Amino acid sequence: MRVTRREAIVAATAAAATAVAADPSGPSPFGFCLNTSTVRGHRLGIRAEAELAAKTGYGAIEPWLGSIRRFKDSGGKLPELKKRISDLGLMVPGAIAFSRWLSDNPEERKAALERLKADMDLVRQIGGTGIAAPPAGVRGPVAPETAGERYRAVLELGRQRGVVPQLELWGGSPAISRISQAVAIAIESGHPDATLLLDVFHIYRGGSRFEGLRLLGPNAMRLFHINDYPAEPPREAVRDHHRLFPGDGVAPLKQILSTLAGIGFRGWLSLELFNPTYYKKPAEWVAATGLAKMKRAVALALG
Repeated sequence: MRVTRREAIVAATAAAATAVAADPSGPSPFGFCLNTSTVRGHRLGIRAEAELAAKTGYGAIEPWLGSIRRFKDSGGKLPELKKRISDLGLMVPGAIAFSRWLSDNPEERKAALERLKADMDLVRQIGGTGIAAPPAGVRGPVAPETAGERYRAVLELGRQRGVVPQLELWGGSPAISRISQAVAIAIESGHPDATLLLDVFHIYRGGSRFEGLRLLGPNAMRLFHINDYPAEPPREAVRDHHRLFPGDGVAPLKQILSTLAGIGFRGWLSLELFNPTYYKKPAEWVAATGLAKMKRAVALALG
């Protein structure tokens, strides 16, 4: 039986996720990834961020494009960085970018696609297989059919470069703030590589119900951003800097994680925080604490 490229990617991601997710409380169906925003305030640089992730027990990193560019612009060699990341036993299932691919302005969209090509090439050179495609810069609603066509164009670029653009939901976006909007755009793209990048914080901020996750399937996501949020301020006022370690807030993580397991998600839980109080702590403490709390949340949900 012939295996498609997408099936091969999904199978490889699932196998890697399961392999790295061992926990004293039992095996996890998910892998554990460090989104480098979590230690962004420590200004470590991408090489040190990768070393930190490996030292504290993660199986993957999700870097920001800015850190890859700074590494390259300062004289770093991307093939050497790729080798270092691989030698550390890490994968790069995604990277954070902010292309304005969804813009209504044709010239801005054209420039954004050119920038996205360059970003994808950087990600591929360090061994990465995915890149975020958020609704950056969009100031109003975009019809799902229109957004789907634009996402399809991005997906075609990704297929040419071996990097999958992941449609990212932003809770404060007028275009993709709810799970239903993201799903509609992915469906309207009509592309076999379409995939979502959802986030506990953004689902909450955008007002979607977490119960909606149960309608997704095992191929809907490769990465899922995990974090928590406090009871106060209210949802309408919550912002990125309010994000907490998993289990330290009021998010229904048991429900969320059990739902993800139930729909067959076998990808990476990527810890994405922007909390300035954590930036004041040692980077190793932040990374290690985040991983321990992720594992505990999974154990409580699935144990």
